[in-house]
Amino acid sequence: MSGQGSKKLINSVERCVDDMLEGYVALNPGVRLLHGHRIVIRADVEDYVKSGKVAVLCGGGSGHEPAQAGYVGRGYLTACVAGSVFASPPPQEILPAIRAVAKRNKGGCLLSVANYTGDRLNFGLAYEKARQEGIKIAMIVVGEDCAVTTNDRTAGRRGLVGYIVTNKIAGALAEMGRSLEDIVEITTAATKQMGTIGLSWSACSAPGSGPTFSLGDDEMELGLGAHGEAGVKRMKMTSAREAVTIMIDHITNPDNPTHLKVTKGDHVAVFVNNLGATTVMEMNIVVGEAILYLEHIGVLVERCYCQRFMTSMEMAGFSIMLLLLLSDTLTQCLDFPTDSPHWPRPLLPRGVTDRQTPPRLVLDYIEDTPSTTLVGGAEVGSDYADKLYEIIAHVSEKLMQNEARLNQLDTTGGDGDTGSTLARGARAILKQLGNKDKPGLPVDQPCSLVQALASTAENQMGGASGALHSLLLTSASSCLKDSVTVTAWRDALSQGIDAVRRYGGAEPGDRTMLDPLCAARDVLLSRLSETTPIQAFTEAVQAAEKTAEATATMRAYAGRASYVNPDRLTQPDPGATGVAIWLRAILEKL
Repeated sequence: MSGQGSKKLINSVERCVDDMLEGYVALNPGVRLLHGHRIVIRADVEDYVKSGKVAVLCGGGSGHEPAQAGYVGRGYLTACVAGSVFASPPPQEILPAIRAVAKRNKGGCLLSVANYTGDRLNFGLAYEKARQEGIKIAMIVVGEDCAVTTNDRTAGRRGLVGYIVTNKIAGALAEMGRSLEDIVEITTAATKQMGTIGLSWSACSAPGSGPTFSLGDDEMELGLGAHGEAGVKRMKMTSAREAVTIMIDHITNPDNPTHLKVTKGDHVAVFVNNLGATTVMEMNIVVGEAILYLEHIGVLVERCYCQRFMTSMEMAGFSIMLLLLLSDTLTQCLDFPTDSPHWPRPLLPRGVTDRQTPPRLVLDYIEDTPSTTLVGGAEVGSDYADKLYEIIAHVSEKLMQNEARLNQLDTTGGDGDTGSTLARGARAILKQLGNKDKPGLPVDQPCSLVQALASTAENQMGGASGALHSLLLTSASSCLKDSVTVTAWRDALSQGIDAVRRYGGAEPGDRTMLDPLCAARDVLLSRLSETTPIQAFTEAVQAAEKTAEATATMRAYAGRASYVNPDRLTQPDPGATGVAIWLRAILEKL
């Protein structure tokens, strides 16, 4: 559905929370929905209550998944109460949850609340009513946000990722059999050892509603709240490294009244939270930068976790939380086993508990850098070698100049990177080529030269384009070992095409790079015996260009484009166009 709001794949706005909860418990039968309520509770709650262990209960608005239902399980939450999207649940929903986990529980109940006005009011009211009923209960309020930068009276620090971590500590202590008083004392102390800051570059939206705020294409918001509330400042898009540095510096800045005091030699646990729509690639880059920066300033990162802890629907961004590990108790609680499906479990070496940044693995039988053994072959004179140098340089420059054009052609039938792939290889070749008076590539030995170009295509370009160009060049090079005549170059092209057909699986007419290559080859086969080599090659390039343009009306039978509706393929194939570009570049220097 989209309606007047942003796109969401739901059945209805009114039932989206209920449908979500029903789907979650269907997937995870170890938890259940309490009949008549939006309460997710351990399936073994009756046995747990009889054990006399403290129950840990929390809740809040939906839209932050996996918080909170995703953390119900052994060693974590006993139950949670879900409100509507971005809205605190009412007391009449919270009180049944308290009764379910604590009315017959001698251990009592810890009610954990995130520091938002609505949550404090609704959970506070339910807490008071539970006390009046004689239920043994305690309440903690968690707020570890470091975005507040003044001493003015405010609603206080917001509960963010620290809320999730505090609940994990409480759940572990409860499963260990600790008393309610101990759990309150330890978790309250832990909240004073946490600091969080968030960063976003896109807004979030509730089902049926538009974005909660707007950001320019080049803007980021530092210190925003879980629902898109305004942060500390807006800043321009920057690198992951710079963003992480700004965030950690803000958390630890002593001029900030809500800062976390972190000094050299401290041991910390780091939590990097995906706010919803940030890619795994971005998250891995960010967490790597966070670890490196903390280690750079002398902080020991004993534990590190990276995942979606507490999201804001489809918001693109992340938050960083630091937890000072001032006692073994906190570390034991983080490590304590839980069957909650959403608590992360980083992969550590067997028998190791403390995280350390590992060096790269060196195996004596694996080369550090892939190498290619060049076979030599026939040599050419200096004029010939200079011409080859000029051709290679010109082809590389033309491919780089056409990067954006080729990417645009690849947006419909591919992944939009043909131009970048060819340009990446071109830049690497130019770097290897060096100066004309002292070339870095063997331009005086065409066989070795073509092999070297094949190696660069294989190792630098990547993807299907890199493999296909490497196949073309590798196979072609053998025809140049003993001779570099016009006929040898023609045969090299033919042999390269045969390799591409054999391993790539495409045929002429399939709307691929083979189409212009075969068109050029066919002209050379028929015209080299009838006219000058330059004229024959000119006609070959013209045929390649014409065929590349004609791919716009061909049906794709190979490559990613073959999976796309033919009606959408109205522009020339980017791979075929790339071939036409480098063939034209060769002609221009001949």
